[in-house]
Amino acid sequence: MTKFSLKNHIIFITGATSGFGKACARLLYAHGAKLILTGRRGEKLRELQVELGADRVHIAELDVTQKGAVEKIVADLPSAFSPITVLINNAGLALGLELVPNCSLDDWEHVVDTNIKGILRCTHAILPTMVANKSGYVINIGSIAGTYPYPGGNVYGGTKAFVKQFSLNLRADLFGTPIRVTNIEPGLAETEFSVVRFKGDEEKAKSIYAGTEPILAEDIAETVLWCISRPAHININRIEVMPTCQAFSMFAINRSLLGK
Repeated sequence: MTKFSLKNHIIFITGATSGFGKACARLLYAHGAKLILTGRRGEKLRELQVELGADRVHIAELDVTQKGAVEKIVADLPSAFSPITVLINNAGLALGLELVPNCSLDDWEHVVDTNIKGILRCTHAILPTMVANKSGYVINIGSIAGTYPYPGGNVYGGTKAFVKQFSLNLRADLFGTPIRVTNIEPGLAETEFSVVRFKGDEEKAKSIYAGTEPILAEDIAETVLWCISRPAHININRIEVMPTCQAFSMFAINRSLLGK
């Protein structure tokens, strides 16, 4: 089987310093793509650029919560890294697992600024050129939390529900163009996600995956590659990915409220 080539693609990835973003960078580079890798940690970006090779990798420090930052990076791109053909909106996070009455409003706002506004800013900055060029692909990294609630998921789940609906509405607005949109929704996945969620508590993060065989970052990268490699007349609307060890549970019923 011939290896699928991405040599004609310039791919913009947010949150490329770890997890799904980093795995996507490695796999897509191996298939010939030019990459624009962004993230908050400049040192990690530089390490990845050295690992992969600067000839096909452009890096830019980016905090997607900062208004105007994406537009500046896109405007300042070298000609060799323009126009962008694939946008992977991967940057996202959860903070805490507390129930709503005990949550931090600051944490909620940071999650919204990253998971919702970050995707809006990147899409708004990059999509018009795709439309003008009549070519492009937007891949959003959502979560099963956008469909299935769980205790402590509250605002994180709400932001991923936004990602799901925004992806569908993008498809509706782009009707009549060849631009494709996909929302990939991972379930239990072992990356730095839980370390960030628990604010650096690595032991607490490890406990989430104890006794499981979760999704790996490389699994999602393979899913992204599969989507991009579909023929141009095929759009994958949504992919929900869960590890075999994860499934659905019955609805919770609280019988202690009877008669109150």
